[in-house]
Amino acid sequence: MGNNKVVQLKKLGTLGKAAPQAAKPIVAAFKRALRDMIQPRVLGLSLVPLLVIGILLMGLGVFFWADALTVWRGWLAGFGPVVWLNSLLTGWGIQGVASVIAPLLLLLLALPVIIISSLLVVALFLTPALTRLVADKHYHGLVLPAGAKGASLLTSVLWSLGSTALAVLALLVSMPLWLIPPFFLLLPPLIWGWLTYRVMAFDALADHASSQERQFIFKEHRMRLLGIGILSGYLGTVPGLVGAFGVLSVVLLPFLLPLAIWLYVLVFIFSSLWFAHYALNALVQLRGVQSA
Repeated sequence: MGNNKVVQLKKLGTLGKAAPQAAKPIVAAFKRALRDMIQPRVLGLSLVPLLVIGILLMGLGVFFWADALTVWRGWLAGFGPVVWLNSLLTGWGIQGVASVIAPLLLLLLALPVIIISSLLVVALFLTPALTRLVADKHYHGLVLPAGAKGASLLTSVLWSLGSTALAVLALLVSMPLWLIPPFFLLLPPLIWGWLTYRVMAFDALADHASSQERQFIFKEHRMRLLGIGILSGYLGTVPGLVGAFGVLSVVLLPFLLPLAIWLYVLVFIFSSLWFAHYALNALVQLRGVQSA
């Protein structure tokens, strides 16, 4: 009996390395996620977060934009570099630099809020439906073991909010390093990737894996799941560039900002599908080893 347990533990301990090499699980999950992504149903679902976030931003703009802009302009008016730039350009006959810079910087600061809102809306409202779609299509009959319980909605919400708080803290602490070119290209995608991995992988397993199974997969597949998250983080730089360009181009802002939000939603939906395919496949592999 003791030997059987040892053998089983050895099998479980090597599960992260025992995934079929020929199938290359990460690449296979990527391809399947891409095929699911272009389904009309999935593309239709992507419009729901866009509407939710759009309404949220409109509400924030109506109630807080004017006051926030007043405070921001007052702070910039005494900020050394802006004062120097304003003095320099005034000498050239260009007036009111601070009044132009203030709304642009405020919109740039709003981008992280847009990103986090997109991620949370997709994770909490769409990921369960996307995971069911993946499970029904590719993993028939994958259900919780008898007597086991998945993660509740409250647990998922608390997990997502806690992970988001840690990511925001990491962003704030690392901001001084963003002035150094290599870190600017590395740190934000790494932080967004870590957050995406934490939120999406958890929600992908919430309804199909027990607490023990979820903890084991997180431990044994941590680097692969984190790799998927980081790659998703780099995919998120594309809508980020669109949003930044919209902020710098005031004329195009009404068109580019909604486009950037929708692209963020699409990136997170694709990430959700990618994590669902990989995590559910890992769960199938785990149960296969356990039952062997």
